[in-house]
Amino acid sequence: MDLQDAGSTAKFLIRDRESKFTKAFDAVMADSGLEIVLSGIRVPRMNSITERWIQTCQRELLDRTLVRDQRHLLHALREFESYDNGHRPHRALAQAAPLRPLPEPTTDPEQIKHLNIHR
Repeated sequence: MDLQDAGSTAKFLIRDRESKFTKAFDAVMADSGLEIVLSGIRVPRMNSITERWIQTCQRELLDRTLVRDQRHLLHALREFESYDNGHRPHRALAQAAPLRPLPEPTTDPEQIKHLNIHR
């Protein structure tokens, strides 16, 4: 199947400099009309956000879902993206979702007394 047959409108392929991507791989992608863009040298965090999202998607969605066909997969990915951005708490955002505001910090001493935290 060609990328054009699948309805792909991609123009660029961003990849790292790992040796598993050979010149033959680059040639096939160039013949498909894709421009190869290499990630930076010694920039380990360049793809880390994308890789983290892919790992989360695989662990929380694809490992737990039996996918019937491509249409079902695309629907599941759209729903997961909506959940991930709108509802799922993220540690880096102080347990807020990306599309929601950060929670207000608890500064009132009366509220802190009533938290009743147990170890």
